[in-house]
Amino acid sequence: MFIGRERELTALKEWYDKDGIGMMVIYGRRRIGKSTLITEFAKGKRTIFYTATKIGKNRNLELFSKQVVDLLMPGLGEVRFPATEAVFDFIDKNMGSEKIVLVIDELPYWAERDEALLSVLQKYMDTVWNDKNLKIILCGSALSFMEKKVLSEKSPLFGRRDSQMKLDAFDYLDSAKFVPDYSNEDKAICYGITGGIAKYLSMIDPAKSMDENIIRLFFRTDGYLYDETRNLLTQEFSDIAIVNNIVEQIASGENTLNTIAGKIGEKESTILYSLDKLISVGLVEKKRCITEEKNKKKTQYVLKDFMFKFWYEFIPKATSVIEMGQGELYYQKVVKPALHSFMGAVFEEMCRYYTLKQGIMGEYGCFITSVGTWWGVENITDQNGNFRAQSADIDVVALSETDKKAVVGECKFKNEKIDKGIYDTLIRRGKVIPAKYKISKYIFFSLSGYTEWFESLSEEDVLLLTLDSLYE
Repeated sequence: MFIGRERELTALKEWYDKDGIGMMVIYGRRRIGKSTLITEFAKGKRTIFYTATKIGKNRNLELFSKQVVDLLMPGLGEVRFPATEAVFDFIDKNMGSEKIVLVIDELPYWAERDEALLSVLQKYMDTVWNDKNLKIILCGSALSFMEKKVLSEKSPLFGRRDSQMKLDAFDYLDSAKFVPDYSNEDKAICYGITGGIAKYLSMIDPAKSMDENIIRLFFRTDGYLYDETRNLLTQEFSDIAIVNNIVEQIASGENTLNTIAGKIGEKESTILYSLDKLISVGLVEKKRCITEEKNKKKTQYVLKDFMFKFWYEFIPKATSVIEMGQGELYYQKVVKPALHSFMGAVFEEMCRYYTLKQGIMGEYGCFITSVGTWWGVENITDQNGNFRAQSADIDVVALSETDKKAVVGECKFKNEKIDKGIYDTLIRRGKVIPAKYKISKYIFFSLSGYTEWFESLSEEDVLLLTLDSLYE
């Protein structure tokens, strides 16, 4: 069953319904669901769907040609074309007037071995197919290649595309559609351990409990996600050791360039090169303090993929136990008691998404246009009236540049209620937000609710939300 991507399917339909030559570029990290989306869109349409592989220029041409012949002249048998131009000419002469969709999936695998491919494609779009009802979809997982070689001004195809889609992971709401009968807490955990990645979500069996799914996927040697991080890194990187060390450090909480370099014992330039590659393949993101985005000193590197965070937090320490067939025991004794702690960062991301979604609709008395986090130093007064500085952070900071207002929030995914102390801390920390932003709302997000103290609170600018609020 196909789940989600309604907006993308609508955009593809609108693009397809326009007659004439057209080109769509679809890209995104591995396992994100690009091929599944295209397959769903192509149902009922005359489609040449070729997925390139790392087999060289000639073999890709040979296999692509077979797909072309099978659609346009089935039963013809094996036909060999001497060059890309020859098979493109075959398409031109045999496609007729009926609309055809031409998909080249994992384009970089072919184009990297055939430097002329994109130029030839551009020539045929401009001169041979320009009056044809041909819809071309170019798709790839290598983000840097797709952005630099296909979408940039230096690409032969620049100016030919009608549109492009960069697919991201599912948000927590769409992720929940894969497990509709789960409790909201288990839906959140499902989002957390899969990171909203379509392939991983599709591996969840909604007929089994969340615990059973986690054990089956991560804590058995035959589990799909047991070796997934190593498989992905091996596909993308030649120097696995250093990249693995970097991801391990980020997963453990080291998130600045100099601390990562110091922990690993490598030059910052070496680490930065690998970090940029990790960012380009969608595994790491560079996070900045929302009110100081131009301040390079306030830059943190965080794992964009929560599945990676889960894996690095729990699997390396459990390898020997899992390989002895006792992964379930390890999960019950070590992992399950720590799940709420792991979910803390996931819950914060869910709350930021919720705040932005509601803020765009004007729910907080202003038009919110961005959301992020704040971290820095706050000055506090102790019981003796002495000032001291301490590090501080705010989980949710949403800004309205048009109204010069802000919304701040605190998130707790714990089996304990939010109390007055947490309330006081957020109110105090709200004062570190630049004075040009007036705080319109203080929002609290709690898994387990609130203490009795809040029953007498009547502040109109304070919202008390629960996990259930995020799924309403």
